[in-house]
Amino acid sequence: MARYRSARDIDWTLAALALLLCGLGVLQIFSATHESVFSSAWWKQILWVGLGLVAMWIFASVDYHHLLERVPLLYVLSLATLVAVLLVGAQIFGSRRWIPIYGGLRLQVSEFVKLVIILLVARCLAEFRRDRIELRDLIRLVGLVALPMALVIKQPDLGTSLTYAAILLTGLFLAGLSWRYWLAGGVLAVVLLPAVWTHLREYQKERINAFVNPGRDPRGAGYQVIQSKIAIGSGGLWGQGTTQGSQTQLRFLPVPHTDFIFSAFGEEHGFVGVVVALGLYFLVLMQIVHNAQTAPDRAGMYVCMCVAGLMLFQVFVNVGMVVGRMPVTGLPLPFMSYGGSNTISVFAMLGLVNSVRLQRFGN
Repeated sequence: MARYRSARDIDWTLAALALLLCGLGVLQIFSATHESVFSSAWWKQILWVGLGLVAMWIFASVDYHHLLERVPLLYVLSLATLVAVLLVGAQIFGSRRWIPIYGGLRLQVSEFVKLVIILLVARCLAEFRRDRIELRDLIRLVGLVALPMALVIKQPDLGTSLTYAAILLTGLFLAGLSWRYWLAGGVLAVVLLPAVWTHLREYQKERINAFVNPGRDPRGAGYQVIQSKIAIGSGGLWGQGTTQGSQTQLRFLPVPHTDFIFSAFGEEHGFVGVVVALGLYFLVLMQIVHNAQTAPDRAGMYVCMCVAGLMLFQVFVNVGMVVGRMPVTGLPLPFMSYGGSNTISVFAMLGLVNSVRLQRFGN
């Protein structure tokens, strides 16, 4: 009876919305790669989605309170795996972000560490019994999140490390962090900007310069953004049609099945397609927020809202990147971009949301 109730009470609306976005992603991956060396990517993505659904079911079946109790162990394991990536991980295009699993399969550990950061922030903030967050609590939590961020930056993967910060900032905002701390943090960020700039890698500096002025190097650092904006602009109202996008099919648009999949989608499905996709993302976020509002406790609320904050951040940055309103960071678009680690981890987050939901029914 309990199993039936759990299956019945899962948020099938949330799952259906996610699968619709995945369907749009698979369609665009097929279109963008059908006459290239990546022509098998679309059916591999279907496999990743299937594994993601399994991950969602597993996480939904586990009481999130049990996971919160094991946050110290999960945190230590996360740090150990991130260190292992730096020591023995596969190096591709100058970055060491993946651990080889079997054959050509690789695991991007940093994607799954997001789950641990969500649980860490939720547990810490839920344990604060005071009306306001004290400075010592803030320093402790920031330090705990900063350590895995530093390890991911070392890979280097600035984009993924920023998602950890997004989770933290979402939690602190919901916890009612005093505006004085926000102001102090903003001032500190401005003061540290010159030091941060000197520690950026050359390609990261070029991406920021290209964001400010993409026409400065149209065939180099500014190429991706320029081609992306041309692709989206050429989509018009209804788009050029599946497998018909000129920038995508003629390979002017870089990595149209991963980081720039939204550009390819906009070119081939137009303004109408973009509105439909963004509308689905909005509904996904609202469904997660609804589960947060009905969570049985503060920890459950923080889990759901940190998932929502993370997804909003990734969608905002990726879409902003492809239209030239954000620097190129390499962050994938949830549910749509090709990639196993990202797809499975995002569905696992939906599993956490469903775990919170099922505990409400269980109580």
